[in-house]
Amino acid sequence: MTLFDWLSIVVILVCLLLSFFFAGSETALMAFSRGRMLRLEKKGNRSAGIVNRLLEARERLIGALLLGNNAVNIAASSLATSLFLVWFGDVGVVYATVIMTVLVVVFAEVLPKTVAINDPDRIALLAARPINWSVRLLGPVLIAIEALVRGILRMAGAQVGDRPVLSAHEELRGTVDLLHQEGGVEKLDRDMLGGLLDLRDLTVSDVMIHRTEMITVSVDEPAEEVIAAVLAAPVTRVPLWRGSAENIIGILHAKDLLRAIQAAAGDLSKIDISAIALPPWFVPDIRPLSEQLKAFRRRKTHFALVVDEYGEVMGLVTLEDILEEIVGDISDEHDITVSGCKPQPDGSVVVDGAVPIRDLNRLMDWSLPDEEATTIAGLVIHEARAIPEAGQSFTFHGFRFRVLKKERNRITALQVVPLNRKGAAAKVA
Repeated sequence: MTLFDWLSIVVILVCLLLSFFFAGSETALMAFSRGRMLRLEKKGNRSAGIVNRLLEARERLIGALLLGNNAVNIAASSLATSLFLVWFGDVGVVYATVIMTVLVVVFAEVLPKTVAINDPDRIALLAARPINWSVRLLGPVLIAIEALVRGILRMAGAQVGDRPVLSAHEELRGTVDLLHQEGGVEKLDRDMLGGLLDLRDLTVSDVMIHRTEMITVSVDEPAEEVIAAVLAAPVTRVPLWRGSAENIIGILHAKDLLRAIQAAAGDLSKIDISAIALPPWFVPDIRPLSEQLKAFRRRKTHFALVVDEYGEVMGLVTLEDILEEIVGDISDEHDITVSGCKPQPDGSVVVDGAVPIRDLNRLMDWSLPDEEATTIAGLVIHEARAIPEAGQSFTFHGFRFRVLKKERNRITALQVVPLNRKGAAAKVA
């Protein structure tokens, strides 16, 4: 072989190595963890900073990687074809095509991408500086290619420069769900992270205690009866009303009441209930939970009354209600445990009508929609477009709902059957 042949072989090998580098870098720079890279940049890792800056100009980065990879592959194939033509004549084209296809696919595509996908963060950090130099070197060419591509896309009617369909919150939620499926995140941790992400999407009305379940006391009653009712209540803050239950005039804290009893030396008739009550704080039912949490922190209080657009009291919300959306139910020594969900041996679930849909989804790992209703009874009424009678059944959203009990206009108990779970539908009697 001549010196030219040896030089051609060396150039072909160098081109294959460069193709290996470009292919591996492309995979690593598209698959690395953005959160981890941002954390490394904040810790002072310069390579991580370069990676993040490269990703900001994604189109130019992809253009540099593809241009470099295709250029070296074409150069290697051309040189190999010319060599094989000299060595074997016209049949050398066939030999060059077969050999270069195997070399490029195996050693310049599959192998580097497999290595990169198994450790994308480390490979991205190693490739950051060389790729950055390549982007700068090929800058003028890449700008021209970008302009040409954008022009073609506009001519074809395609939208250029649109943001991703998924928001950052949805992307993070999807990542958490994926990690849970892979076993990297426990269900409790997934639910906590999901609850934290949901705070912006939920409103106060989604977590409030409805007015039908509120514990209130009439201040028109004798002081002894008011004090007895407040001390017997399982809560420390009790709304006081005068004239009608809608006219809330204050919030009585049990500690303030005990201090007043001590100051009056036990003479309950001397206590002015209205004087020791705190002024009520009213918040709109459409306020996002994230904003209400901030408001609780600003006012240094844990309790607010919820009103609708007409100023009517809808219920009450506490700091604990919001925290339970993140960490799950919080029970203390005074809470009354209510069993609102009972799985049955046949695969069905007996549910209290007042159980929130979000709580049921968390407990059973279901995905019932909660946009139009807060409770499971509200969902059935919304879908049925009527108040069903006991014994009626409905099927929607992949579940069968049977009304077990009804009190006046309220559904108090339901049987819920998930359909087509593990290939079989549960049967309802």
